[in-house]
Amino acid sequence: MTTPDLERWRLILGAPAEPSTGGLGGASVARDQALGWLYGRDPDLARRGVRRGGASGGEPDRSDDRTGGSGPSVLTAVDWIDAVHRLFPKETIERLERDAVERYEIHEVVTDPAVLERVEPDPALLRAVLRTKHLMNPEVLALARRIVEAVVKELMEKLATEVRTAFHGTRSRRPSHIKNSRNFDFHATIRANLAHYRTDERRLYIERPRFVSRTRRQTERWQLILLVDQSGSMVGSVIHAAVTAACLWGLPGLTTHLVAFDTSVVDLTSDVTDPVELLMKVQLGGGTDICRAVTYGAGLVDNPRRAIVAIVSDFYEGGDPHGLVHAVRGLVGQGTQVLGLAALDEEADPAYDREMGRRLADAGAHVGAMTPGRLAGFVAERLGR
Repeated sequence: MTTPDLERWRLILGAPAEPSTGGLGGASVARDQALGWLYGRDPDLARRGVRRGGASGGEPDRSDDRTGGSGPSVLTAVDWIDAVHRLFPKETIERLERDAVERYEIHEVVTDPAVLERVEPDPALLRAVLRTKHLMNPEVLALARRIVEAVVKELMEKLATEVRTAFHGTRSRRPSHIKNSRNFDFHATIRANLAHYRTDERRLYIERPRFVSRTRRQTERWQLILLVDQSGSMVGSVIHAAVTAACLWGLPGLTTHLVAFDTSVVDLTSDVTDPVELLMKVQLGGGTDICRAVTYGAGLVDNPRRAIVAIVSDFYEGGDPHGLVHAVRGLVGQGTQVLGLAALDEEADPAYDREMGRRLADAGAHVGAMTPGRLAGFVAERLGR
């Protein structure tokens, strides 16, 4: 098995080093492909035997022949941008993007309108746009905004359905005369018709189907305060938080706040009704001061026992870890529901500081990952109590 140090050297030196370092596995294969997509296009590096600087985050060194990874690259510019933000630390990402734009002048990454005109809008492209919009000229930014609008519209339509379903009503145990599939009570029906089970046929005949009624949710005097980490690794969650807040906005009796943070805190609640404008204002990157964001969110709470504070972050605290735990414990102690969401997107596949997550859970927060629809369901369940 290749050790982490040998994998690092293999990434720096390229495929010719495999006999000495061993092969790659797991995410390192994708890292090598991403590095090869960028640095493998430089024939001068291969001729002079210059190592890549992107893998280590430092300056290029001398090495043997450098090829573009373990095979022909199939990455597009959009795929590449998305990949490097998933696979590398912040300082390496900055180096890779700078090399792509300045050293290799890969215009399709951020500056070529023709690429944005050709590419089909999708979530990966939206993430790429948000990560690089600060590098775009006005012409490209205008094209990029249309992509943001198209993807956000699609996400809004999908999530709005999930939110409506979550808030439509809870199933009660009271019988109902409204006989439709949505109200069908499977377990009660089985119990009520067990006498009609035919052992010879191994079949249950239903003579008396059972249905349940639904109660309308009460959505009075509640707040949902979304605190969203806008670091580069959280871009998917930022997108879904903006769309989720827009879908929840205007529900009777529910006040929704959306706050973005890095080392500073920006209240974006006034832009919640326009998620496109909101996303165009988000500044991805920078440090992370979760404690400051939670302290700000606590100041927004009107009625502690009718409030939900959802912290969307990877929980790598760059501010005051002890202060963060203390602030969460204070919110929980006053009766506020606190969610610690390591991911808020369709995959709900989190990567986060598990030690900090454990500390927040010990302080009384619900820590995990959710899809936007599940968050809507969580809010609806609390409001329906």
